[in-house]
Amino acid sequence: MLLFSGSALAQPLPQSFKPLPFGNIEPAGWLKTQMRRDFDGFVGHLDELVPDLIHDPIYGNGRLRKGSPDKDLGNLKAGDAAGNEQYKWWNSETQSNWWDGYIRHAFLLQDEAGKLKAQQFVNQILATQDADGYLGIYAPDLRYRFTSENGELWAKTTLYRALLTYYEATGDTLVWHAIQRAVDNVMQNYPIFQSEPFNTGTAYNGGVGHGLTFNDVLDQMYLHSSNKAYLDYARFLFLDYAKHYQSECDAQLQNILNPAYKLKSHGVHTFEHLRALAVAAFASPDQQLLNALHTYELRIQKVISPAGGAIGDEWIAEREADATHTGYEFCSLQELMHSYGLLMQKTGQAEYGDAIEHTFYNAAMGARHPEASCIAYLKTDNSFEMKGLKNGEVEPGHNQTRYKYSPAHQDVAVCCNPNAGRIASYFVQYAWMQEDDHTLVACLHMPNVLQTTVSGQKIRLEQSSNYPFENALKYAIYLEKPATLRLKIRVPDWATSVQCSSTYTRSGGYILVERTFQTTDHLNIRFETRIEVKTDANAACFFQYGPLLYASPIAAEEQKGKKYAPGYQDLLYSPLSSDRYAFIPDHKARYDNGTIELRLKNTSQGKIEDVILVPLGQTILRQLTFPKN
Repeated sequence: MLLFSGSALAQPLPQSFKPLPFGNIEPAGWLKTQMRRDFDGFVGHLDELVPDLIHDPIYGNGRLRKGSPDKDLGNLKAGDAAGNEQYKWWNSETQSNWWDGYIRHAFLLQDEAGKLKAQQFVNQILATQDADGYLGIYAPDLRYRFTSENGELWAKTTLYRALLTYYEATGDTLVWHAIQRAVDNVMQNYPIFQSEPFNTGTAYNGGVGHGLTFNDVLDQMYLHSSNKAYLDYARFLFLDYAKHYQSECDAQLQNILNPAYKLKSHGVHTFEHLRALAVAAFASPDQQLLNALHTYELRIQKVISPAGGAIGDEWIAEREADATHTGYEFCSLQELMHSYGLLMQKTGQAEYGDAIEHTFYNAAMGARHPEASCIAYLKTDNSFEMKGLKNGEVEPGHNQTRYKYSPAHQDVAVCCNPNAGRIASYFVQYAWMQEDDHTLVACLHMPNVLQTTVSGQKIRLEQSSNYPFENALKYAIYLEKPATLRLKIRVPDWATSVQCSSTYTRSGGYILVERTFQTTDHLNIRFETRIEVKTDANAACFFQYGPLLYASPIAAEEQKGKKYAPGYQDLLYSPLSSDRYAFIPDHKARYDNGTIELRLKNTSQGKIEDVILVPLGQTILRQLTFPKN
């Protein structure tokens, strides 16, 4: 097959699972409490913390045109790629990713005021749509005519994802038709295999690279319409991306097929492009793209930290993951998790569920402040200080401020906080999928409530356990009348055995329970496990019990930084001790009610100490990996 074939395509490859519409699955228990706290905090109020960014009319009467002045976003630009053109489109990303998370939280939490605010936003956005269907950030003198950096497709992607979320939540056909017209406008102005949307010169073009995620929108359009033209167009975009110079080039096909190539690009691009490649690969039976997808995944595995952090601080720079010396961006955690969710839906492979849970329950929870309403822009697994720099490392020429906790991170970019508002809601949406008309699949485990239709009747299924803090699943099932159902439940890779209240068969990383369920019924499952002592690429050890990693918390002194509003400000942390610990192989660890107790060697003082490890999400400063003594 030709590398850049533009030939007619066969039917799309079959997909293992069908995603359920947004809103069919709602959070419960501790996860709902956390999302409520976030919505009452920076997730629900980011528009008040950075109003100039969120209320910039960039999609309406403030569209960008020739000669539009540079935007003052309040950022220091330290560590950014050179060039001011990128800052012109940044507010579109900030706004639309924030609205995506806001809309999701409002509907998942059944917040009536939030839903009304979301409706008003959608109405305002639809009022900006031009007669030809254009919905975006550029005036007619610029749109679709770029020879350099731009955010055309990226601004559309972030907005259309939010609109698709709203459509799924409400069923509003006016919104659906507006999205259809907007996507058709793109496909008409960038004709398939007759245009070059990614041909934008040889200077930095990171916004152009982000635009490859328009495949997210095309994949959703196909799922809603079964119109294969959307997938054909996704394949075209991926192949055109490979033809031209890209500053973010990890996912270019020729680089993936080069066995000597090492990942080096901006981490967020690298991980979001995994989805773009997956959508293109499943668009038709193209073995070359499927092989590329496999190769790309293997490369990504080398840049995932022990906690599941997708490294890039902010560039991967041909490094492999290191618990101390490579950080990860919160944006990258969302993008990697989203990519694994898409791959699980398409392939049905249980290991993607393990990867999603590992990243969310460890790296993502460990990059949230456990008490204040803020997150870390960049974080390392071993976090010895959070004062702006990476564990105190000085970067010549950079005034690094990303390693701190903030409700907005405006001095860097307001990108990670909007994505922090998306990650939990996307995680919830991956909890269940459908394999066929009779089979529901529990892909991820968390307290949640599912309401959908199976075998022609409505079902309500409540999972009320305290997972991941306990390794049990407690399902309460409510039906209109007794029915035979198939429940396919993922077995985590850390489970040593499974206990289930019903008989089951086991295959391919799942157990299958198939029986007649009564109108009110129950199903209880427990995964047995043990403390696992794992080893990273540097031969350092770290500890896992069930889905959670455990770390030694480091006491710290808090310093307050920029204040955005009462109750919202930057927080920085200096360690109160320089103690470091080493693992003693013959000393046994003991799990006790949510902690791991063991003896480690304090290498700073040369003595053995009893140490208590806690889940990563309960820490600010911490030591996760321990060299062998």
